[in-house]
Amino acid sequence: MATGAEVLIVGAGPAGIATAIAASQKGLRVTVADARKPPIDKPCGEGLLPEGVSALQRLGIWLDSSVAFPIAGLRFSDEASSACGSITRGVAFGLRRSVLHDLLVRRAVDSGVSFRWGTRVTELNSDHARLDGVVFPFDWLVGADGQRSAVRKWSGLGPRRVRSARFGFRCHFAVAPWSEFVEVYWGERCQIYVTPTGPDEINVAVLTSDPKMRVERALQHFPAVARRLGDARRISEDTGCQTVLEYPRSVAQGNVALVGDASFTVDGITGQGMSLALQQALRLGDALAAEDLARYRMAHGQLIEGPARMARLLLLLDRQAWLRRKALRKFAENPNIFARMISSHANCPRPAPIRASEMFDLGWQVLRA
Repeated sequence: MATGAEVLIVGAGPAGIATAIAASQKGLRVTVADARKPPIDKPCGEGLLPEGVSALQRLGIWLDSSVAFPIAGLRFSDEASSACGSITRGVAFGLRRSVLHDLLVRRAVDSGVSFRWGTRVTELNSDHARLDGVVFPFDWLVGADGQRSAVRKWSGLGPRRVRSARFGFRCHFAVAPWSEFVEVYWGERCQIYVTPTGPDEINVAVLTSDPKMRVERALQHFPAVARRLGDARRISEDTGCQTVLEYPRSVAQGNVALVGDASFTVDGITGQGMSLALQQALRLGDALAAEDLARYRMAHGQLIEGPARMARLLLLLDRQAWLRRKALRKFAENPNIFARMISSHANCPRPAPIRASEMFDLGWQVLRA
C-alpha cells in the first residue's frame, strides 16, 4: 500500500508540511488541509538547533545567512552570573517563523504535495474525511493540528498529561544583534530570550507564568536588555500563546498518527520545539512508507526523552530561584561542563559526553554553595 498511498495531513504548520515533504519523498501522495491561508505565523523563540537544521537538509532545504542568522551558542544570565556555551558540532540558526514556513511550503509544492488552504475538516472517519463537506478518501491520517488537535480528540489518542502550563509572548526589534548567541535572561518566574533573526533585527520573547505579562512590561524587570534595545523600533506586534509541557497517551494507532504539538509539547524554555517537530516528521515519513506506525511510536518516544528531561530541569530552575542562582554561579565557574551541557541540550550530533561523576560533583557543589 505504501507506494502511491494517499496521506491526508490536517494542519499546515511546519510539522505538518515537513511530514508532507518526508512522505512525498518516499513516493506517497500527500494532501495537506488547513482552515488558515498563508502567510501563517506563530509566536515562538525562532531559534533552530543543529538537529533541526540537519532535518531541514534531509527535506531538501539548506539555510544560510541570506535567510537566517547563524547562532554560535547559548548564554544564561541572571542578576549576578553569566554562563556561556558554544555549539561546537553542527550549526544553529535564528530565523523568522514566517520565513521558515514559506521555505517549507515552496519545497512541499516542488515535491508534489497538494495543499487545501482555507479548507475545514468537517468530518473524520477511518478511511475518509470531509473537506468542506466533500468526501476525501485516505489510507493514512496525520494530525499536525497543534495543541488542541481535532484529530487527536477524534482518534482517542488523548487525553494528554499536562505537567506545566505557562505563557509566551514575542515581538521583533529593528536593531543589530549585540551577540551571536541566544541570550537567556533569568528573572523571578520569568525569562527573556533574545534571538538574532537577521543582521538588523532580533526577536525578544518572554516566557512567564503571568498571563498579563507582555514584552514591554517584562523589559522593566530586565534593565540590561532594555539598555541594549535603547530606542530601537518595534517591527512586529506582541503576539502570544500558551506554552506547555504535555505528554500524549499515544502518538499513533491504526492508520492515524500525530506529529508536532499535536503529539507532544515541550515548554518553550528549552528552545527545542521546532527542531523536535522536524525530526518527528522525518521519522513519521519513514514509518508511513514502511506501513509501520509502531516504528514511529518507538522513534517518537526516543526523540522526546531528552527535551522532556531538559524541560523539567529548566522549569525547576524557574520555580526555585535559590537553586537557579547557585546553579548559574557554578556554571560560570565550570564553563567546560556548561558548554557540554549546551551541546547536549542543542542535540548536536555526537555531543561530548558528561561523566556521571562530573554531574554528581557539580550538583553537590550547587547544593553546598
